[in-house]
Amino acid sequence: MLSANPTTTLINQQTKADGSLGWFGIIRLGLVQTCIGAIVVMTTSTLNRIIVVELSLPALIPGILVALHYFVQVIRPKMGFISDQGKRKTPWIIGGMGVLALGGVAASIGTALLGINLVIGLIVSFFAFVMIGVGVSISGTSLLALLAKSVNDQRRAAAATIVWLMMIFGFAITSILIGKFIDPYTPLKVVTIAGVVSMIAFLLTTLSLFRLEETVSKYAQSLPEAKKDQLSFKQAIAEMWKDRDIRHFTQFIFISMLAFSSQDLILEPFAGIVFNYTVGQTTSLSGLQHSGVLVGMLMVAICGSSFLRKYFGSLSFWTVYGCIASAIAMAGLCVGGLVGPSWPLKLNVFLLGVANGAFSIAAIASMMRLAVADGAGKEGVRIGLWGGAQAIAFGLGGLLGAVASDAARWLITDSASAYSFVFSLEALLFVVSAKFAKNIQR
Repeated sequence: MLSANPTTTLINQQTKADGSLGWFGIIRLGLVQTCIGAIVVMTTSTLNRIIVVELSLPALIPGILVALHYFVQVIRPKMGFISDQGKRKTPWIIGGMGVLALGGVAASIGTALLGINLVIGLIVSFFAFVMIGVGVSISGTSLLALLAKSVNDQRRAAAATIVWLMMIFGFAITSILIGKFIDPYTPLKVVTIAGVVSMIAFLLTTLSLFRLEETVSKYAQSLPEAKKDQLSFKQAIAEMWKDRDIRHFTQFIFISMLAFSSQDLILEPFAGIVFNYTVGQTTSLSGLQHSGVLVGMLMVAICGSSFLRKYFGSLSFWTVYGCIASAIAMAGLCVGGLVGPSWPLKLNVFLLGVANGAFSIAAIASMMRLAVADGAGKEGVRIGLWGGAQAIAFGLGGLLGAVASDAARWLITDSASAYSFVFSLEALLFVVSAKFAKNIQR
């Protein structure tokens, strides 16, 4: 007797009995996030280095371009609203990836032109990074909206962890491969590599999404339908802002991500100036922090998606107390700045990473839950609102963290005390974000 249709067998493997997305389907969506991460890290990291080192141009140029791609993502709510008007998210994800891929290639061309004609190179780079911001807004928002309405509640923490780890994997593997093939640097080589990375990312995205949304359409349809008022975008945003939980969650996302991102640019200088760490030691310290983030993410994924859930609290628990633990770890850095080299800095930074990873992955899973809390049909605009808040916070965080550090060192003659002052402000932001997270009832 002939075996079952291979397509049917594959569908059964990637969905659960209730029709929601199974592990294989979640991994397929994670591959899309990997592709997004691959193009973004190429433009924000590799091209950044080329502009500063190989072309000997001011670091302000890539700094402004990277900030631009964040601030462009203020359009995320609008993109999510538009995608909610249709029945499928897949065309929006693929279309956004197409824009992102073209932006990645254009950014490499702009970088090459910077070494020939600065003005033309800046113009091309400006429009390229606008395209990157638009592409991430369309594809990333639609991807998370599809994930939110396709994964049941028991798997959300693990799904969020898988998708984010795969994005980090995209960062890592792309950086390694580009580093292997780009030496010795030539403008033609960087454009060629960008073209190959962008083409592979687009094709892999298309293949990963093939018929995937159809497999969970029954589950998505089983969700209660959100009330479909024919509202304009402005009216939809105003209606959302009246919702106490959505408003508090938006404020939580912005403040927590502002605190999270503002530490990135000052932690390594702090270790070098106050603890006399070498460049290699500060780089290792950053790696230790990222290891802690990974541990925190895995901890929440395991506890939030298994029998341990009833013993170790809900996603709300991990979100609130992850922020509080982050504040305590930041306070530890304040003390370390005053105590000096005798402070256990490595342990402090590792624990900061664990706390950051725990609250961030719990927040993402909570976001997926709140996006469909009142039924399917409004998840795109909600996730767009939160994604926009996160992007603006990331754009401001790196900038304000560095500015606050420089200002404090100018006003306070002792560098250690200046850094401790900045870390205390970041700890306060984490406490405030925990308060907003605690007030969310749904």
